[in-house]
Amino acid sequence: MAVAAARLPVPAPGPQLLVGERQGRWLRRSRRSAVAVPLAQRLPRRLGTWLTFGFLGLSIGAGTLLGGHVETLRDNYGEPHHMLARLVGLGIDRVTISGIAELSEVEVLVAAGIDPKISLPFFDADQARKRLESAPLIREATVRKLYPGEVAITLVEREPFALWQVKGELYVIAADGTVIDKMDDGRFAHLPLVVGVDANNRAREYLALRSEAGPIAPHIRAATLVAGRRWNLKLDNGMDVRLPEAEPAAAVKRLAALQADYRIFEKDLLAIDLRQPDRVVMRLTEEGAAARTEQLKSKTKKKGGEA
Repeated sequence: MAVAAARLPVPAPGPQLLVGERQGRWLRRSRRSAVAVPLAQRLPRRLGTWLTFGFLGLSIGAGTLLGGHVETLRDNYGEPHHMLARLVGLGIDRVTISGIAELSEVEVLVAAGIDPKISLPFFDADQARKRLESAPLIREATVRKLYPGEVAITLVEREPFALWQVKGELYVIAADGTVIDKMDDGRFAHLPLVVGVDANNRAREYLALRSEAGPIAPHIRAATLVAGRRWNLKLDNGMDVRLPEAEPAAAVKRLAALQADYRIFEKDLLAIDLRQPDRVVMRLTEEGAAARTEQLKSKTKKKGGEA
C-alpha cells in the first residue's frame, strides 16, 4: 500500500487557534463590594484580537465591494469564508494519501476537490469522499479532517485486470468484467487483451488458457471470443490459432508441443486450426503458398524425368 503526502502552498501566517485552549477567564465580582470591573477586564483575553481581525475583514470586504474587485479576489484567493479561515491559520497545508497504486497524488487531489484556495473548516469531507468514489479507478474512499491543517485520504483502488476491445473501443476492466475506464493512456498497455462481445466477462478463461501455454505464453498477444463459444488466439507474429469449444486448454498444450518440436511459429503460416482433436490444419501465407506450389512442381518434374 502506497502512502503519499501532498503539500499545498502554505498561506500567510496568522493567529494560531488551538483546539481545547482556554481563551481566558471571566473576572468575578467580589462579594464584599459593588465595585464595577472595567469592560475590558470582563471580556476574554483574546477577544480583542478577534475583533480586530473581524474589523479588518469587514474593512477589506467593504473596500473590495466598493472597488468592484470581488471576482478578481475570488479567482485568485477563493471564496471569502475560505480566505478568512486561512487568515486565522485554518488552511489545508498537508494532505496524506494512502492506498494509491495506479493513481497519482495530483489525480487524487483534483478528484477530491482540494486546492490551495480552500480551508479546513469549510471543506466538505463527505462530498470529497463521494467525488473520489465516482472516479472509475476508486472503489472505496475515506476522507478525514485533522485540525489544524491536514486532510487524510485512504483509498481502495479497483485493480485493473485486462483490456477489452469491443465495437472499436478499448476499455480497462476488473477481474469480474466490470469496466473501469476507457483505455486512454499507456499505463495499462501491459495488460492481457480480450476482444469481442461478452469477452470482458470471460477474461478469466483466457488467462487460464495462457497459464497452460507454458513457454509460448509470451507470444500470445490477444484472444477473440467467437460467437460466445470459443477462442481464437492472436500471436505476436500475426498468426491466428483457432481453438475448439471443448477442451481448449488441451489444444493450447498441443500448440506448445508443435512449437517445441517443429518451430511452427517460424513458418509462413497465416493460421493454425486446432478445432479437430485428431488433426492440425494450417493455412499458408501467400509467400508460403507460392513456395509450396513451386516445391510441388519441382517434385513433379523430378518424378516425370525419372519415369
